[in-house]
Amino acid sequence: MGARVGVALATALIVLTGCGAGGTSSGAADVAAPAPAQVPGGVAENGEPGGVPGGAAKEDRPAAEQTARQLVRSATVELVAADVGGTVTRLKDLVALRGGYSSQENATPTRASVTLRVPGEQLDGVLRSVGELDGAEVVRREVRTEDVTEQVVDVEARLANQRASVGRVRALLERASSTSEITDIEEELTGRLAELESLQRRHDVLKGQVAMATLTVTVGERPGEPAPPEPDDQDFLGAFAGGWRALVDGVGLLLVVVGAVLPFALVLGLPGAAAYLWWRRRKTALTGVSLPK
Repeated sequence: MGARVGVALATALIVLTGCGAGGTSSGAADVAAPAPAQVPGGVAENGEPGGVPGGAAKEDRPAAEQTARQLVRSATVELVAADVGGTVTRLKDLVALRGGYSSQENATPTRASVTLRVPGEQLDGVLRSVGELDGAEVVRREVRTEDVTEQVVDVEARLANQRASVGRVRALLERASSTSEITDIEEELTGRLAELESLQRRHDVLKGQVAMATLTVTVGERPGEPAPPEPDDQDFLGAFAGGWRALVDGVGLLLVVVGAVLPFALVLGLPGAAAYLWWRRRKTALTGVSLPK
């Protein structure tokens, strides 16, 4: 049964192909069209390129050469700024004005990283504007360009072939007469549709990368300005001022020490003095001799 179904599929494909070719061959066999006359310069009378050197027809050129270059562009920029958060906000506003958007952002108080998507043709202008941001300085910039023209042309050609293949299988499905044939053709159609969807997704990804460039900007906090060195005073007035400051500092330190010790002296000294005076009076009373003061 499987062999008969395979033979039926092959026969149907041959019939479909032969029908399309038959109409062309019958029309071409009626009258042979005369070849266009050649004129100097390798161009025929009808304006088409002739067969002489330098007159190759446009159809003979590779498809990639007839297609506009498909470029995937990306850039990386490192900035330093006093206001990290404000700089990131200005970057996003700048990209939004040119038709772009922010796709990812990571930020801390001292460092931030933002990934921006901008139209491919606007990338150079955006990079110039980033370098002119107030309060920010570019410390590193890198631009990368990848030519994916051949990939796009290849995927588009495969898409066209796959669509035609799906159309042929659908035509076979409409002509199927038995359940087994319908089942086998539907299985084949499902596989070809899955491949068609995969090619379409790949094509969409490539075209999206070409249409929108990726710009990654890192913003770091600008280092603080170093404190100016103190002037080196070597004259008399400078030395006098330094000595006076030292004296004031020393007196102030002494007063601090006295203030810290004075409460202990009052608390401990008064009872000690009273006990000493009491001891002297008692000694005098016992001995009858006045102790020297």
